[in-house]
Amino acid sequence: MQTLTPALKAFIASHTAEEAEKLLLAAARYPGIDIPFAVEQLTARRQVRDKLPAWHANHDIIYPSRLAAEQCSSEATARYKQHLLRGTSCCDLTGGLGADAFYFAAAIPEVTYIERNPEYCEAARHNFAVLHADNIRVRQADVRDIAAQLHAGTCYIDPARRSEGNKRLFALEDCEPDILQLKTTLLQRCERLIVKISPMADIAETLRLLPETREIHIVETRNECKELLFVLEQHPAPLPPGEVPLHAATLSPGTPPETFTFTLQEEREAPLETTERVGSYLYEPHAALLKSGAFKTLALRYGLRKLHRHSHLYTSDTLRADFPGRKFRTEACLEFSGKLLKHISRDIPQANLTTRNFPLSVAELRRRSRIREGGDTYLFATTLANGQKAIILCHKA
Repeated sequence: MQTLTPALKAFIASHTAEEAEKLLLAAARYPGIDIPFAVEQLTARRQVRDKLPAWHANHDIIYPSRLAAEQCSSEATARYKQHLLRGTSCCDLTGGLGADAFYFAAAIPEVTYIERNPEYCEAARHNFAVLHADNIRVRQADVRDIAAQLHAGTCYIDPARRSEGNKRLFALEDCEPDILQLKTTLLQRCERLIVKISPMADIAETLRLLPETREIHIVETRNECKELLFVLEQHPAPLPPGEVPLHAATLSPGTPPETFTFTLQEEREAPLETTERVGSYLYEPHAALLKSGAFKTLALRYGLRKLHRHSHLYTSDTLRADFPGRKFRTEACLEFSGKLLKHISRDIPQANLTTRNFPLSVAELRRRSRIREGGDTYLFATTLANGQKAIILCHKA
């Protein structure tokens, strides 16, 4: 494993804003510096700056690859997963950069980091020592070869979701290692198995493939769905798919997670109440809620009406300040037409545009309306319950 010499650390610190390509082309100007390695470290550090601020602030951390930094969990999501652990020991079966293992080790006494890539393991040993995480054991192995030897309170696995051509994969059976082949063995070796899958995966289909699921967590940061976690247990008996609780969690700095919990059965049985009249307030759910599919349940619990079955925007005449999402005061509901689109920028030259269940994209709307991005005005292009296309003008409540 390459090391971070004082000269190399000084070089990285003084070139944090430089483009990687320019540094590579200028490698001859720095004869004492391993420029490809330095560029790899610079790129990886940029990728973790917001995700892992404590790691970014530590200049002794070594990043085995920029891909490891790109794919690692954030501090916020790793801390959320601390509360899902069971028992006093945990095995991270696909260690990667080691962020999850590091934060698991802050919550339980014994953590084993397992990774098949020897360079990743070397970097992890170094980094855990630098971070004083003395309760993490690093083991170089392929989980497929050692699954039957494991013993832990919790096993955590994050299968690789990219093909050889770096194409993103969403289907569970396409990821590596194949959790469908491993789950029976792993569930015999631990109390709880946490599987991280693509946020793009279909929840109902994944439940069918993983009937041992006891709970599902959909985790959002910065208004983006980051992690979809299926928590599996061998005992007690499996829950019917409709009774598995789904937790849509929104993580914000300095505050506890904002969580909405429901079941698929509850969603199926909830009545659908739509309206073609936009009330005094408009609501847009958090990204985790939109992924969860709690559309009717959300309206029922907060006493709201949906604008359309497929629009996923809600309205009321009195403010629900506790709604889990963005809240707006509506100013006008404009009937959409080509004429409106042609002249709207005269009155609204700048606005934040969003589309929900609408035939035009945000980019197309902006191009055709000539409305500049930004400001404190919000426009929602959507479809109402009667099928009418509309643009709703509003400001944050």
